[in-house]
Amino acid sequence: MRASFRARLTPARPDLAAAHLAGEVDATRFVQAHEMRVIAPAAPLRRAPGNTAMLDTEALFGESVDVYELSGDFAWGQLRTDHYVGYLPRSSLAEPAGSPTHRVAALRSFAYPGPSIKLPPLHLLSMGSLVEAKGEDGPFLATADGLYLWAGHLTPVDSFAQDFVAVAERFVGTPYLWGGRTSLGLDCSGLVQLAMGAAGLPCPRDSDMQETLGEPVEAGEGLAGLRRGDRVHWKGHVGVMLDGERLLHANGFHMQVEIESLAEARERIARAGAGPITAIRRGPPRKV
Repeated sequence: MRASFRARLTPARPDLAAAHLAGEVDATRFVQAHEMRVIAPAAPLRRAPGNTAMLDTEALFGESVDVYELSGDFAWGQLRTDHYVGYLPRSSLAEPAGSPTHRVAALRSFAYPGPSIKLPPLHLLSMGSLVEAKGEDGPFLATADGLYLWAGHLTPVDSFAQDFVAVAERFVGTPYLWGGRTSLGLDCSGLVQLAMGAAGLPCPRDSDMQETLGEPVEAGEGLAGLRRGDRVHWKGHVGVMLDGERLLHANGFHMQVEIESLAEARERIARAGAGPITAIRRGPPRKV
């Protein structure tokens, strides 16, 4: 590459790159993006084209992907939600039809083949998944692709929660999963991204990227003066303050989303070798 780019967010390899990067990166060929849509409840986005390759993140049902290559069982592309680049299972993608109208606002919701909770569900969709509603059938919304979801679990795509911390609290007890981005398993930055997204607040995927959001907070050695919603960053980790003392975070020590005192978390994380707090940020960007 000729310029400095974040590899995680740049659709460029030595042999292939996005057409809009021509003249900015070196690649054997440049191709136009082909939009596809996620049709699996969650699609793993991996660092390499293989089922054992590291999981970097997940794409949720209904999200759009700019695909630059289809090869074998995998597609290489860039998520439109947060611009992450990687390899997804080809079977998890399909040609887009229509536009999403609603978003799953519950932690998770079953998608049925008809308007009855007695039918065996086809999918379990996680918070943030996108669907195109075509009409109502009793307490259900029917989607363009023939799914029926409980209407009370959905919200219009332009309707957002007022408090992203309250959204994050709903994930307490969710198992920790490196690269996870669903209510079945997520990591520290995935929790922050999902919660902020539910409140209409743009948020990148990884903790180091999230560390640039908002304004710095100088809390001092005693960590006094912190507020609900402040984000506390370590190298490779992030958590959200519930109030002036308690931290909410997905972490590998508890292997789940947990609430604990910031003082205890700071001491334990330092003992584990992750180092001191690197930043405290306040005030996420404006709603979309």
